[in-house]
Amino acid sequence: MHQFLALTSFGIEVLLADEIKSLGGEQVVQKPEGVYFNASLAKGYHISLWTRLATRVMLKLGEGDANNKDQLFNSASKINWSEHFSQFSTFAIDFVGVSEEIRNTQFGGLTVKDAVVDHFTDQGIDRPSVDKSSPDIRFQARLLRQQVVIYLDFSGRGLFQRGYRKNSGAAPLKENLAAALIQRSGWLKDTSKPLLDPMCGSGTILIEAVSMAAGQAPGIERESWGFAHWLSHDEELWQQQFQSAKVKSRKGLTELANVKVFGNDIDSRVINTAQQNTRNAELQQYIEFSCKDINELANNFGKSGTVLFNPPYGERIGELPELVENFVTFGQTLKTQFLNWRLAILTANVDMLAMLKLSSFKRYKFKNGPLDCQLALYEVNDKQLAKDAVNPNTDFGNQQDSDFANRLNKNIKKFKGWVKSEQIECYRAYDADIPEYNVAVDVYGEYVVVHEYAAPSTIDADKAAKRLQEVIYWAPKVLNIPIDKLVLKTRKKQKGTNQYQKVDKSKQFIVVNEYGAKLKVNLWDYLDTGLFLDHRKTRQIVAKKAKNKSLLNMFAYTGSVSVQAALHGAAMVTTVDMSNTYLNWAQDNFTLNKLVSHKYQFVQADCLQWLKDFDASKNTPFDIVFIDPPTFSNSKRMEESFDVQRDHIALLTDALNALAPQGEIIFTNNKRNFKMDFEAIDKLGLKVQAMTELTRDKDFARNKHIHNSWSIRRVAVN
Repeated sequence: MHQFLALTSFGIEVLLADEIKSLGGEQVVQKPEGVYFNASLAKGYHISLWTRLATRVMLKLGEGDANNKDQLFNSASKINWSEHFSQFSTFAIDFVGVSEEIRNTQFGGLTVKDAVVDHFTDQGIDRPSVDKSSPDIRFQARLLRQQVVIYLDFSGRGLFQRGYRKNSGAAPLKENLAAALIQRSGWLKDTSKPLLDPMCGSGTILIEAVSMAAGQAPGIERESWGFAHWLSHDEELWQQQFQSAKVKSRKGLTELANVKVFGNDIDSRVINTAQQNTRNAELQQYIEFSCKDINELANNFGKSGTVLFNPPYGERIGELPELVENFVTFGQTLKTQFLNWRLAILTANVDMLAMLKLSSFKRYKFKNGPLDCQLALYEVNDKQLAKDAVNPNTDFGNQQDSDFANRLNKNIKKFKGWVKSEQIECYRAYDADIPEYNVAVDVYGEYVVVHEYAAPSTIDADKAAKRLQEVIYWAPKVLNIPIDKLVLKTRKKQKGTNQYQKVDKSKQFIVVNEYGAKLKVNLWDYLDTGLFLDHRKTRQIVAKKAKNKSLLNMFAYTGSVSVQAALHGAAMVTTVDMSNTYLNWAQDNFTLNKLVSHKYQFVQADCLQWLKDFDASKNTPFDIVFIDPPTFSNSKRMEESFDVQRDHIALLTDALNALAPQGEIIFTNNKRNFKMDFEAIDKLGLKVQAMTELTRDKDFARNKHIHNSWSIRRVAVN
């Protein structure tokens, strides 16, 4: 009788313990680290072939104290390693666990490896070679409470890999987790009823389901086993178990009848992958795949059955808008078309489940990779419908019941005439008007961008998540745009250039119009889009002032101020920014507007240093200097950090180097509660005129702190 340890992932341990008992394991004990059991060698082979839920099966070789390195070495040295593998086989040691003395797994693994190698040399045998990636034989040392237990990796790694999945979708579900979901769903109790996965991806759940219904041994297609180079491996005994498993699996498949399994997915590419995986598993005749949108799902499957699926979790922020729409629509579809069906959903985004407006009768906790997930089970029955009869329209209420939807609709009506008369394509439709809905909603032509601001610590995270879902659901409906034209961004307090950090890598651009100017914007890649909407009026004011004059645009970003000035007839425009990316973007904006001339210059430089170095005796100073610095910056390209409150006087002092005698500085920033140092301004011989009210347009009228703007000139000398 041998002692074994079967490993699996969180949430599957109870099922694995039951499975091992059913497969003949004895003295089965479930613990957090895995399932311990005793079995003969034949049963060990049998369990390795038939387990669907384990990720590895390991055979115990020895144990001992491991309070420190010496004890660990001594415990490992007690094992007669040359009885387990030969010097001609490569090996690897996996080490699990740490202690005060053994502080990392690499150190522990090296200590055990040294004990193995020393054993061979002490026996006068050539030392075997280590191969960490593809060894002939692998061992695992597990440190727990100052004790180490050393195992042979009996089955080998990745026991969940059945061999049929040559390709997979973007976020594949491991086969053993899929098997656990199928067991928990209850479908196996009556496999004559249909099983539907409406977001089937590469088909793992469905393939596992049919294979389980057929009673197939999941390990028969495995190409390599951990015990293959183990010197106590009994090949004859193994072949008996293996051939028996093959016979039973073939027989189970021939007896499989009345199984109705269906898979849908909106992506035709993953449907093709699922079909190929099904052919690899030789189960293609039992599974029907269709390329369909879950929002258009109709019940053509039967009067009762099971819906089991693992939707995207919205971890990648671009997925969330469509996911909200999916869940709300799907909940409605279930109630109208899937009465008397069971629903089982695995998700890490538990908040999404509330949008189904169903009451679950059971929830199980699992881990899908690093993510904590729940499998929620529902019965779609008359009781669920009765609740809707008492509380109708409870998905997100009617539009009239949503405070957010009402306010957004009110704003749209208010702005309608203004937008039309001004011929504005881009504007802010909602700006945290209601504190509970802490978002901004910006319209960019036929797109809408929702900026989620960081919720205050006083707001419950679950409530904040549900309100965001409500925003995502209603915004496109009020604005009459399709859900795929909604872009979600999460905004938090940023410092310096972090405000421009990437959130995606889609490299998509659209062109919008503003007062006759064509401007390239990117709604997907950065937290900011390339066009600051709150500076719309500022751009017009600067542009009109710059007619027939020279303009210097500092911290120019994507050059929208420069474009407007050039279109308004500026005699010369110089655009300066530290970022090549944004400077190239500015040049693209000029090209879009057919602004090609030696009058337009683009300079990549640290703006602060550039102003310091400007020499009016060698260069012509500018009539208009526009300065819109970051609130804070500590870019590695700059010699020192910049804080607009602390450093604005130094910045303006340096800006005078580049300003013509009768020139004007337009200075603006977005620091809340910014205070101009008027005393220092007076000492510089400057006069300041506040422009904030002039530069704030109608869609930002409520936000008194969106930016600060000032006109600064030299005091005239009589």
